[in-house]
Amino acid sequence: MDRKLVEKLLAGYKSGDVSIEDALEQLATLPIRQLDDATLDTHRGLRLGFPEVIFGQGKTVDQVRRITRALSDAGNNVLATRVTPEMVVAVQDEMGPGLVKQDEMARTFLVTNKPVEMTGKGRIAVLAAGTSDLPVAKEAAFTAVAMGNEVDEVFDVGVAGIHRLLHHQEKVRRANVLVVVAGMEGALPSVVGGLVSRPVIAVPTSVGYGAAFGGLAALLGMLNSCAPGVTVVNIDNGFGAGYAASLMNREGVAG
Repeated sequence: MDRKLVEKLLAGYKSGDVSIEDALEQLATLPIRQLDDATLDTHRGLRLGFPEVIFGQGKTVDQVRRITRALSDAGNNVLATRVTPEMVVAVQDEMGPGLVKQDEMARTFLVTNKPVEMTGKGRIAVLAAGTSDLPVAKEAAFTAVAMGNEVDEVFDVGVAGIHRLLHHQEKVRRANVLVVVAGMEGALPSVVGGLVSRPVIAVPTSVGYGAAFGGLAALLGMLNSCAPGVTVVNIDNGFGAGYAASLMNREGVAG
């Protein structure tokens, strides 16, 4: 349940279209929805402005299907990350394929029970250093779009050929918030941070040879960035970056 649904419920009660019994019945299920193996926070959309998100990794196909149904029954759009193709098929069978939008590369899906409200005050740019970084970058972009933002994608613009980044300066400079995804040595966020006066959210990926240590080298490089305004999320956490960028863009922190 989100703020608009609560406002509609209260307005209905005030006008007499909703009885006190019906209002109490709907409010009784507001905080949580209890399943056998999951406790769903159906109040999160009202508190945070975006409902609970399903993290598919480690869950069974049936768990994802049942959790998606329960969150949908609460009136929410449902975003899920780190999902398998089998999970997507199960959710499509449960909800109907027309409601489920997926990005196979990003390993995400969105069940659109209602139109996505555009809440971003500007544009978000998602940059990826290399094509190998695309799954994480796509996860960030998909998340930002699901949260009501206009998103520009700028891919394969790593520091090994810096002219590729400069070719996209218009998109980079018009962004209100930037998500910059890179593996290997993780240098791209520092370069971008030196070009823009906007927040840069750096995302290290686990892409790289042995001394990349599964993304640790990129993470440390980003944490030690000499460019001001660069913040860092966890390795491969495209969702976290897209979510944080959406909150910044929604509140107009950057603009």
